[in-house]
Amino acid sequence: MNQSSNLRGIIYMVLAGLSFVSCDSFLKLMLADVPPFQSLVLRGISATVWCFGLLVVTGQTREVPRFLETWTLLRTLSEVVAISSFIIGLAHVPLADITAIYQISPLIVLAGAHLLWGEHVGAVRWALIGLGLAGALLVAQPGTAGASPYALLGFVTALGAAGRDLLSRKAPADTPGFVIAFGVCVAGMLAPLLNNQLFESWQPVPTHTWLYSIGSGFFVMLGHYFVFSSFRHATARAVAPFYYCGTLAAALFGVAFFGEWLNTLAVFGMILIIACGLGVLAFEQRERRA
Repeated sequence: MNQSSNLRGIIYMVLAGLSFVSCDSFLKLMLADVPPFQSLVLRGISATVWCFGLLVVTGQTREVPRFLETWTLLRTLSEVVAISSFIIGLAHVPLADITAIYQISPLIVLAGAHLLWGEHVGAVRWALIGLGLAGALLVAQPGTAGASPYALLGFVTALGAAGRDLLSRKAPADTPGFVIAFGVCVAGMLAPLLNNQLFESWQPVPTHTWLYSIGSGFFVMLGHYFVFSSFRHATARAVAPFYYCGTLAAALFGVAFFGEWLNTLAVFGMILIIACGLGVLAFEQRERRA
């Protein structure tokens, strides 16, 4: 892919990170009033309505059945794994912590792009992958007094998100981005609805929680559109490091809106994760100039 295409993909990835953190912030507010899976159902309803409305406006409703194509469905299932793990973790772990943990997803994407699609990674990138994993462990702090076992769900979220992004390349090139997003929104409503019926009881929804769901649904719809468009326009190794803008946004949102201050080890882990992503980017630019 050419440099301008990679630049477009990078811009989409930055917008995706900001959109997902905005969505997650609304989602965390919802968790104060309703159980985790019910909050996902509410978000899914909102996201589906937002996305279908955009499909109507853009005249793409005839393309909607295409979200049932094989590779697109597999991509959607990966996202269901990611969001189910994330919502349970978010109910017990600070926003910045779990966001930082699943930021290892771009590093998993790099490894997967090498193993599955043959993209060259090299020894330096492999070392950065290892350091990124170490940074995520510093954030999770397993075994420490203040650590939560729910933080481990951040790693499951990362695996699901990486599978989603790797499968983006297999989606048919002429499938509109909002059709892909619509499929994810529908699955993100139906799967939690089943889990809610199995493991929770439906709670009354206050008016302000419905308003939070409108915001969360809007931003998650945009996030899925942007992240799919990013991997459609650019190589995985070019855009993956820019996932890390979400880590900074999550930390700022966590402090500003939830009073969630990070301890020293967690801050160091976040810095290490971000440094690894920037290192991958610097190595990419160096190879391009060579």
